[in-house]
Parts: sequence; structure tokens; C-alpha cells
Amino acid sequence: MPLMQSLAQGATNVPLIEQTIGDFFDHMVERHPDREALVSRHEGKRFTYRELQAEASKLASALLNLGLEPGDRVGIWSHNNAPWVLMQIATAKAGLVLVNINPAYRTSELEYALNKVGCKVLVTMAQFKTSNYLGMLRELGPKRLAQLQHTFWIDGKAAADVEEAGMQRFSQLLASGDAADPRVAQVQKTLKATDPINIQFTSGTTGFPKGATLTHRNILNNGFFIGECMKLTPADRLCIPVPLYHCFGMVLGNLACLTHGSAIVYPNDGFDPLTVLETVQAEKCTGLHGVPTMFIAELDHPRFKEFDLSTLRTGIMAGSPCPIEVMKRVVNEMHLSEITIAYGMTETSPVSCQSSTDTPLDKRVSTVGTVQPHLEIKIVDPETGAIVPRGTSGEFCTRGYSVMHGYWQDEEKTREAIDAEHWMHTGDLATMDAEGYVNIVGRIKDLVIRGGENIYPREIEEFLYRHPKVQDVQVVGLPDKKYGEELCAWIIVKPGQTATEDEIRDFCKGQIAHYKVPKYIQFVAAFPMTVTGKIQKFKIREAMAEQLGLEQEKTA
Repeated sequence: MPLMQSLAQGATNVPLIEQTIGDFFDHMVERHPDREALVSRHEGKRFTYRELQAEASKLASALLNLGLEPGDRVGIWSHNNAPWVLMQIATAKAGLVLVNINPAYRTSELEYALNKVGCKVLVTMAQFKTSNYLGMLRELGPKRLAQLQHTFWIDGKAAADVEEAGMQRFSQLLASGDAADPRVAQVQKTLKATDPINIQFTSGTTGFPKGATLTHRNILNNGFFIGECMKLTPADRLCIPVPLYHCFGMVLGNLACLTHGSAIVYPNDGFDPLTVLETVQAEKCTGLHGVPTMFIAELDHPRFKEFDLSTLRTGIMAGSPCPIEVMKRVVNEMHLSEITIAYGMTETSPVSCQSSTDTPLDKRVSTVGTVQPHLEIKIVDPETGAIVPRGTSGEFCTRGYSVMHGYWQDEEKTREAIDAEHWMHTGDLATMDAEGYVNIVGRIKDLVIRGGENIYPREIEEFLYRHPKVQDVQVVGLPDKKYGEELCAWIIVKPGQTATEDEIRDFCKGQIAHYKVPKYIQFVAAFPMTVTGKIQKFKIREAMAEQLGLEQEKTA
């Protein structure tokens, strides 16, 4: 009997949504006008669906007043707040392409992003902690941002009370619009679901970020099916501490809620574990999103036990591989009995695989679930492109409605990522079991080859998480003259604990193969990571190579 292939197709019994975001949102408002749509705790703002629609239509009108036309690009450079979601809905209604700018960007990255896609308008925070966004824009000036015509800064409690030369307040922009402006409905009628509506810059570890361009159809459907996996209803209230400029916040968060009549709840502008716990209790949230490091910070907060989290039911853990031990704690200690795992990438809107609320717990904590509806997935040999048998590791590829429109004005990079048969090649190594559950075992680039043995860092990380003193761990490969590569583990120990290298090695002995025991072990306070909580393993490798004087020994 031939081996089953690592190929799977999602269900098609629920049809795809072929409306634009604006049209779908307006229909949801008609069904649930008085239900709460948005709560922004740090701003003290609340909106029902009808109120959110009125504000978004007013903003769409204001953007049209600037002379913008469908297809023009409008940037948003901000952490989480009400203006962000208003921009998301308003630009969709006006047919404008919302460009998500990472709040961690500094002048050269901002200059590159705004000029690459030709942003005509930018809405920005004034400042955040030590970041002075208006100062960076002043530094760049109109010469270096020649296409940028208007800049609006989000005024509010935290904003500077200074009128900036050539920059207007967001509140003034909003006030200039008319919620009953007939042009908004007229423009909305001309839009198609396949129109590009969003550009997100992928955080490449090398070279310039690429602008993944997504359509209404891409992100609206993905948000809907993500919400379906979580069994969201209008009774749900989802706490969203993950950033909106990333797909996790704006699709798995905002659009999952807006396609189900649920309430969006922002605990703060940036992530803070205490305000998340306070918000879940105060707002009686039924869902909570986060990357593993966020859930760890909440669980290990000194005041964790003070809060009543009993209203929680579901949510999503994603963003980087989800440690099994952390998943178990989230289920047992945070009442998230129906938490799901989602896997994807910006270029696929983003989710390709997700577990569901009724996925058996052992599968939910050890896999990223099964293929999403209306999508196809396969796992192929990275060298030959042939589909591998189930249980065999290979590159994860996906095809269907979720695959991006392309990288903005970069056909060459688009062709490298999406093949002639429309499969998106993710660069992730995965396996598929007999039931179609997928496990991500690492990045092709993260694979460590020690003396001819293929080692997946994820496997070693999962093992070390079992150590009672280990709070978090990351494993990378370092160059080695004898074996080609050797393993290195960076470990964060639990608060109040200390551990030694020998303790960790003794824990490994007899439990995992000798070649999987890390040669280098370092105890650290934190990992280098992106704003979205993705660990930057390349920075760990660079730091250790420099510290150990291995720069000259780099393997090809």
C-alpha cells in the first residue's frame, strides 16, 4: 500500500465571502447596531457597532476630502488604539490601501517604507515611551519624504501639547469629515473584493523588508474563518494585547471580531501583562490572544492569582512555536479550555492552519492544527519539490484565497515566494500526521546539521521546557570546526530560581541523544525579539559567535 502523501485540502461547505470589508462591516452593523464593538481601556473609549460605523464613515469622508482616490496609500504608524481600527475600516470603505508601519521602525526604515509604496498620508503616534515619532518625521523632512502630502498625529492624554509645523491633529482630520457624506457609499460601490487594501512589511532578517500586499478577500475571509475556529459569537469579548500593525492584531483580532459581531477590547497601547490581567477581569473577556512570551509574562506575574479570569474560554496562541508546557499552563491556570493555535505568515493573510476549540488537547498542545477552509497545503522536499510522505519533514507550502496579491512592486521576489502553480513557499519545515495535523519543526534556515545529523532546535526547546527551573529557552546552531555546527541554548530561568550548566546537561543525559545536548548553555534575562514577539534567532547566533570568537569558523 503506498504511503499517504503530506497533502490536505480544507472544507468548502461554508462559502467564501465575496464582499468588501466595508460592505460586510455595514451588514454586521445592521444586525447588531447596539452591541459593543470596541473598548479601548487606556483611552477610556467605547463604541457600539453603530457608533463605530459612524466614526469610520466620518473618517472615510475626511480622507476623501484630502483628494485621495481608491488605490492611494495611507500609512498608520502607531501602537493599539481607537484611531487604528477607525483607519482600518475607513480606508477599506474609501478603497485606500492601509500601510502598516512597525512602531519599532526608526528613520531609515520609515523613510524606506513610506517611499517604497508612495504613502500620501501618514497617521502617527506623537510619542511612545522613549520613541519620539514626530521628531523622527521632522528629522526626515519633506525632501526625504517627497510623496508624503499630509501627516496627522494622534492627540490624546499621552500626546505632546505642541502644534507641530506642517502636522495636524488626528482629531482635526476626523472633525473635518461627515458621517453622512454620500461619496463614501458611492466609492464603496465601485470597489471589488479582489482590490488590494493592505500592505504589511515582512521583517526580513536580511535585506530590506518586502511589502506583502493583501486584498479585502484575503484578510476578510481569513479573519472570518479564524473566528469560526474559535466559535466566536456576538456574546464574545476578545482581549487583544498583540500589535495591530501585524496580522495577529488586525486580522486574528479585529477582523475575527468584526465578522462575528464580537467586541474588540484593547487593554493598552503596548503590551503590559498587568493591564491584560486587569482588563480580562474588568471587561469580563471571553477570549485572549498572545504570543508565548506574553502568556508566560501573564502567568508568572507576581499578582497573577489576584485576578478572576473565569470568564475566559478561547483565544489564540501564535507568533512563534508554542511550547507544550506553556499551553498546558494556559489551559489549566487561565481557564482557556478552548484556546487554539494558529500558524501562518503575513504573505498568507496570515493563517493557513489552526486548531479548533474541540481539537483534542494532546493535538492542540503539540500541533498547529489542520488546514483552514478553502485552502490547500502540502509538505515538499525542499531540494526536489516532491510531496513527502506523512510523518516526513519538508517545506510547508499553501495555496488558495489567502495567498497575497504579491510583494509591492517586486515581481522578482514575488516569483521566488509563489511558484507557477500559485503555491506559497513558506521556508518553514513541517510534518503532517495521518489525521492531517501539522507540526512546525523549525525554519529551513534554523535546521542544525551536526556531524551529518539533522537537529531541529524546536525539539530540544520542547525537551528543556520540562526542566522545573526553565521559564523560556531558545536553541540555535553555532559554527564548529569539528562537527560543522554545535548546539547552543539560551535559557531564562523562572523568577527566584538559579540554575547551572551542569544541572541542565545532567537533565539531558539519558533522555535525549548525546548529539542533541547543547554544547553551549547561557543564562539570560531576555531574548532579542521583534515588536510582535518573534524571537530573532539570528541575533542570538551573532552574539554567541562574537562572544566565543567563532566568526572566522562560519560554515557555508
